[in-house]
Amino acid sequence: MTPRWIQTRTDFLKVNENLQSPKYTSVANKALNPDRHPVHFGIIVFPGFQALDVFGPLDAFNTLSFAFDVPLKLSIIAETLDTVSTRPRTAVPGASDFDESIVPTHTYDTAPPLDVLIVPGGQGTRDPTSVQRAIDFVGKVYESLQYLITVCTGAGIAARAGVLDGRRATTNKKAWESIVALRDEVYWVAHARWVVDGKNWTSSGVSAGMDVTFAFIGHVWGDQTALDLANALEYERHTDPSWDPFAGLYNLKDHFPPHFVS
Repeated sequence: MTPRWIQTRTDFLKVNENLQSPKYTSVANKALNPDRHPVHFGIIVFPGFQALDVFGPLDAFNTLSFAFDVPLKLSIIAETLDTVSTRPRTAVPGASDFDESIVPTHTYDTAPPLDVLIVPGGQGTRDPTSVQRAIDFVGKVYESLQYLITVCTGAGIAARAGVLDGRRATTNKKAWESIVALRDEVYWVAHARWVVDGKNWTSSGVSAGMDVTFAFIGHVWGDQTALDLANALEYERHTDPSWDPFAGLYNLKDHFPPHFVS
């Protein structure tokens, strides 16, 4: 007599032998501007980066690449090839051991040419020793990029690099005053989930990085692809870039650069 556990497993395998991964429509050749279809993505990481700022957008692009058959390449860029932790250098020793680490693929000196650069935020943006090389890198590669995407206080890195001067941008609303003070030449938009100005895509705090990512995917590969991808990840996204209850929560106002003319 066949043991019950073997029979149960056999029945399970018979039921599931034809199961396949979900199928999605390939969008590999459906970029809205196929001649300039972004392929080479880079993301910078530094001690004290915000986990969701990095892994949220990357998960969306992972799924876009593998499940939707979009050929993308990723470079994870840091000061060295040593693992980089979400724990900031300024953290009190022994206060917490709860952190995550990521392994870079390139340094700032060895990074390949990029089409898109993603700049996350996090507590580490407040430490000049953690992000000065990142600031220099953003300034160096900006002109060659098709797109720059900043998440949360990552806008502060881009601002200090001077690449947001004369442009509209937004950032984390709880850290608003400290980020705005970094660069007077930027038109900082308070009431915004994300802001697009030219090739710059800047988002509000942390979770807003997911919404700016889906908006960017919709811009490049079409709104239907962005919708299908969000549904595949079971993510209910905000599609209105002006949706922002947090600006009101902190009673924030736009910051206009000197000599601004509307």
